[in-house]
This record gives sequence, structure tokens and C-alpha cells, in this order.
Amino acid sequence: MGFLALNRLMFKQKEQRRRRRIHNQKSTKVLKKKDSLCQEDDHSEGGKRSRYPGSNLPEDIWCHIHSLMPLRDAAHSACLSHAFLRSWRCHPNLKFTEETLCLKRNACVGGVARCFTMRVDQILKNHSGIGVKALHLKVPDSCKVDTCRLNRWLQIGITPGIEEVTVFLPINYRTKYSFPCSLLFGGCGNSIRHLRLSNCAFRPPVGFDCLRSLTKLQLYKVCTTGDELGSLFSNSFALEHLELMYCGELISLKIPFWLERLSFLRVSECNMLQVIESKAPSLHTLEFFGDPVHLNLGESSQVKTLDFMLSYNCSSVSYAITKLPSTVPTLETLTVTSFSEEVNAPMVANKFLNLKCLNIYLCAVNKAFTPAYDYLSLVSFLDASPSLETFILSVNQNEVRHDSVFGNASHMRQVLGHKHDNIRKVQINGFCSAKSMVELTCHILGNATSLESLTVDTICDGFTVRDERRCHVQNKSECWPIPRDKILEAHKALRAVDRYIVGRVPPAVKLNVLELCSRCHAIDVELP
Repeated sequence: MGFLALNRLMFKQKEQRRRRRIHNQKSTKVLKKKDSLCQEDDHSEGGKRSRYPGSNLPEDIWCHIHSLMPLRDAAHSACLSHAFLRSWRCHPNLKFTEETLCLKRNACVGGVARCFTMRVDQILKNHSGIGVKALHLKVPDSCKVDTCRLNRWLQIGITPGIEEVTVFLPINYRTKYSFPCSLLFGGCGNSIRHLRLSNCAFRPPVGFDCLRSLTKLQLYKVCTTGDELGSLFSNSFALEHLELMYCGELISLKIPFWLERLSFLRVSECNMLQVIESKAPSLHTLEFFGDPVHLNLGESSQVKTLDFMLSYNCSSVSYAITKLPSTVPTLETLTVTSFSEEVNAPMVANKFLNLKCLNIYLCAVNKAFTPAYDYLSLVSFLDASPSLETFILSVNQNEVRHDSVFGNASHMRQVLGHKHDNIRKVQINGFCSAKSMVELTCHILGNATSLESLTVDTICDGFTVRDERRCHVQNKSECWPIPRDKILEAHKALRAVDRYIVGRVPPAVKLNVLELCSRCHAIDVELP
């Protein structure tokens, strides 16, 4: 129920009371009938002020109605209704951001920073501290809140029964503010299910046992160590979801076996990290982005999904095929992202015995892949995945420096002795006229005996899905902007498909060729 809807409701009730007073003057009999159905008028004969219909509802119902309102509408309604004023003082969802406090649309004397501080102070001063379920505090970058005031805000908001705590601070707070773990003592922290912190320090002490109900923990640019996280893990038996991003002090991450419910782990850009060791028996999904680390998931690992990306100067594909088969033997879905793939994928003895879906994304940021890189070497990844059913290759580069298939097509290479019996779906995004990519496609068509569909897309930008990159001529929208060099290469790729791919497609395989938009990408180009 929004503020405008509440206003209309109260106006309608006021109008009804006015009409009843006029009608009551004409008929006493009608008056008695009306009184049996409605509340008192605004001004009774005794001179007492009446309440609008519904004011006799139990207070817990008013609180529930109030809790469904956004914070801004809830504050406005408290100015209009005594019932809402009472429930406002125990509003369960306290979300303090520039948007919820109307700081972007309304000019405030003293600027956004001063206005933000004053409004948060006023709201928390009037709040009873009872019934808070969620506290979301996002301090604007321009706001300089002293640590004592921050602690006071958190002390008011973090009360027994709270379930969600989010604290987003400006980046300069990372080294000067530590989240007060003492506020979680005395039972205040045992009801928290979701904790999100950014740009601060988080130092759980030894013997910390205040987050027993915690199911989701997200730390972004937070100063914390492996031992301090170990103190938190010692009693957080309900933890299911863990995200650690840009935690620069973290060197070793050890997840104990008693975290039996932990199913999702994301570790991103923790540059000092050297070891990830997990004994969590139910860990299903792992996302890792950063420098290479020693990864130990234990013999009982049940990781099925892995999203893997090394830093810009590392060859993620080569690392994945050589290190991951023995580290994650239960893997079923693997996504590998590489920004600098200069080493060809080697042939290996170890196998991804359970891998069913492989997604390789090669992205050369502001450059092209080295001409020496051989796309045909990815056959070794297919060979190492005997159960593979879906293979998606996405290549995003500003220019193509590989040998063109048009210049040296007489010596098309073949990799003999490698059959891929289970592959059913293949998709190549960013297909180009590089000879090694055409050779890889021809190899798949000749050796994937169960292949059902091959999709070739000459566009790949890595940020938008396929349908958003192309407009329809009958619509007014336009395609996602594409550099002219990419458009020229896409036209060459289409000619390569016609000349070298179409004739090799078996009758049982459906070929989908996604062409450029005829309106947005229509340019004159001489094709070989």
C-alpha cells in the first residue's frame, strides 16, 4: 500500500462521513442503521473526536500493513495517522540509502551528506528498537560519518530478532572502521540470516558464537584474515552461501567439514590468497576469479558447477585442463574465462569423466589474441571430456590477427583418432575467418557422431545476450554498437561459413547461422 493509495483511502472515508452527517439530520432511523455498520463521526454530540473506520484494528495488524510499505511511504503515512505513527516506531525494515531518503530529488540545505546524517539520526531516534527485521545502511561516498555515530546507528538497529544486516560504506572507511562484533553479543546476532559488509574491517574474536542462524555471508572489500573467518565458521553451522570479494588480507581460506549446508562459494580478486581448502560435504557451486591458488576440495568433493577465471596474465584454459580434472573430479558444468590465452591447450591423460557442459570464453580486452594461438588445440579439451554434451565457445576480440582461411585453405588440418560421441549441441559465438577456428568447426562436424545442432554467431561482445544485440527491421530499436572492423570481419566469417562449413554439415544436424542486422550493419565490403 503506497502513500498515495493511503491518502485516497482516507479522503474517501472523510467524504463518506460528511455525507452521513447530512443524511443523519434528515432521518433518525437511518442514523441508527448507519451506526450499526460504521464508526463514529468525526465530531459526535459530546464533542469528542472520532477515529476513521478500521482504527480499532489490533496493533499487530497495523504493524503488518505498515511493514509492507516502502520506508518513504511508511514515514509519510505516519504523519497522517495516529495508528501508523505507533506502528512506524517499530517499522521492521530500515533501509537508509540516498534513494529511500529522497536525497537525489530534493535539495537539502548543507548538501546530501548532511541531510543523510540528519534523517538517519531522526528516524532512529524515534524508532522504538523493537521488531527490526532488516537494516540496510548505504552511506553515500560524500558523507563523512564518525565511527561513534555509525556504531550508535547499528546499536539501535541490530536488536534481537533481526534477520538481515547490510552495511555499505565509502571506500575510505576500509582501513579506519571495524564492524563492532560486540553488538552481536547477548543474542542480537543469533537471529541474523544474511550479513553483507563492504569497505570495513571484520574481526570476529576467538570463541565467536553469535551468528548461529547465518545462512548467507557476503564480504566485499573487507579486511579480514583466514583465522578470523575460522572463528566465525566455528559456530555458523547453518551457512549456505559464502562470497569473499576483494578481501586483500586473506591468505588462506579453510572451510571446515561441519559446514554441512554450505553449497555456494565465490572467491574473487583476493590478491593475497594462496590456499583454498574446503571439506564442506555439500559444496555444489564454486566460482573463482583471481591469481592461481592451491585448490584442495578433499576426497569427498561434490562440486558440480565451476566458474573459473584467472587474472589477466594467466592462461586459464591451459591451467583448467591440466589442474582441474584431478582437483574437481565430480564436475558437470565448467565455465572458463581467459583474458590472455597465449599457450595452446595441451593433450592430457586426466579426464573430466562427468563433465556435460563446457563453456569457454576467450576475451582479448582492447587487443587481439596472439596469431600463434591455435583454436584447433581445444580439441584436447573435448577429448578430455568423454561425457560432454554441450560445448559453447565465445571469442571476443577487437581484431583478428590469425592466418585467414582464405589465404591458406589448401592445407586444412585434421586431428585423427578423436571421437566425441556424446556431444549434441555446439555453439560458437564470435566466429571468425581464422583458419584454426574453421578447422575446429570442421573437426567437430566430422567427429561428433551424436551432434544435433551447430550454431554459428559472428557477433560476440560478452555483455549482452544474443537477442539484445540485434534489432528487428520492423522495430524502432537499434543494434548494440559494433566497431567497423568487427563488422568487416563478421562478413568475412559468413563467407567462410558458406564456403567451408555448410557443405560438411551432416543431414541430421541443424545449422543455425546468425547473420548481421541488415539495417544497422549494412556496409560495402569486398569479400575474398
